[in-house]
Amino acid sequence: MESFAPERAEDAADVIKAALANETPLAVTGRQTKDALGRPVAGAHTLSARGLTGIHFYEPSELVVSLGPGTTMRELVDLLDQNGQELAFEPIDYGHLFDHEPLSGTIGGTVAINAAGPRRIKSGAARDHLLGFTAVSGRGDVFQSGGRVMKNVTGYDLSKLMAGSYGTLAVFTDLTLKVLPKAEMEETLLLTGLDEAAAVHVMTEASGLPHEVSSFAHLPKGITTDLDDAHRSPDAITALRLEGPEVSVAKRKQDLIEHFKATGAAFNTISPNHSRSFWQAIKDCRPLAKRPGDVWRISTAPANGAALVEALRQKAIAPAAYYDWAGGLIWLATETPGSTAAPTIRETLKPFGGHATLVRATKTVRTSTPVFQPQPPALAALTARIKTSFDPEKILNRGRMRDDL
Repeated sequence: MESFAPERAEDAADVIKAALANETPLAVTGRQTKDALGRPVAGAHTLSARGLTGIHFYEPSELVVSLGPGTTMRELVDLLDQNGQELAFEPIDYGHLFDHEPLSGTIGGTVAINAAGPRRIKSGAARDHLLGFTAVSGRGDVFQSGGRVMKNVTGYDLSKLMAGSYGTLAVFTDLTLKVLPKAEMEETLLLTGLDEAAAVHVMTEASGLPHEVSSFAHLPKGITTDLDDAHRSPDAITALRLEGPEVSVAKRKQDLIEHFKATGAAFNTISPNHSRSFWQAIKDCRPLAKRPGDVWRISTAPANGAALVEALRQKAIAPAAYYDWAGGLIWLATETPGSTAAPTIRETLKPFGGHATLVRATKTVRTSTPVFQPQPPALAALTARIKTSFDPEKILNRGRMRDDL
């Protein structure tokens, strides 16, 4: 297998055109930190974004950065840190789940999977912060969408389509992202001792209160054992993150304590020094990363989270699970083989609504089991038409999302 690492959009187009002429599919990658996400790719050669690096434009006062997709997350995070700024959607880093160096993945891969973290409810996902891009389609055509500010986005909003396409439609060669200042401070209020149903009730209720909670998570008893000493607890913990000016955070925290004191939970606080690292652990799935077996990511209505997990337990799926997004995102680890777990998980999910994605599993399991939630026929047909429009010969990441694409 030959690997190509173009340094310009035109060079990437030439590689794709050559692949078309030779009828050889390409595995699109960056630093290969996310290659185990999705189905195994049928690629004769590799097209890597590692040559498309560097910061092309960064204006902190304008809250915008333009850069090559092969730029590592470490480079970008360090640059933004120097200016007190961040990616507000705080993308997941799969380094812990896939045993890679933290922040060694690329910004192109981060956008391609539409990554998001615990602030998803408040700040959205990668697609909501992608202002514009340049890319090369599976036809070998270079195209652009968007600009440096939201008001420049006209016509089709291709950013929403490309983010989450896993490199199956086109190859990014330049990205422009919105960045935001970091909060003046953050603190996390913990409610200790709630069961899962009560915790989900607290989180969903808190999301509707005027106290501007930016993140909501629940870790059942026993799930915190893989966290560091500052965050480890022998009991179940329900975490509510508060961000903003110090006076405002203190007032909102006290209001929440007063509001939820009738739950019978004990209250504690994760200090500003440790709050950020706690939420980094939540977003990166560190509570489950060292556990054996497959890891699933299940999205459902927040109020249904605890009931769904209990239903899985009743069907002999014995998961270790925790909740993010106020119960709307369930991270689940199970030693039940994927071929057995997948039908049960998805059948159990039907009455609740949502989708289940197999995030970590062996190559054999990812080949034989639908990794992404199977789409209804009409939506599956639409997905196929979009793929054909961008990549009619299925040159890019063939089979990554579905075996027929």
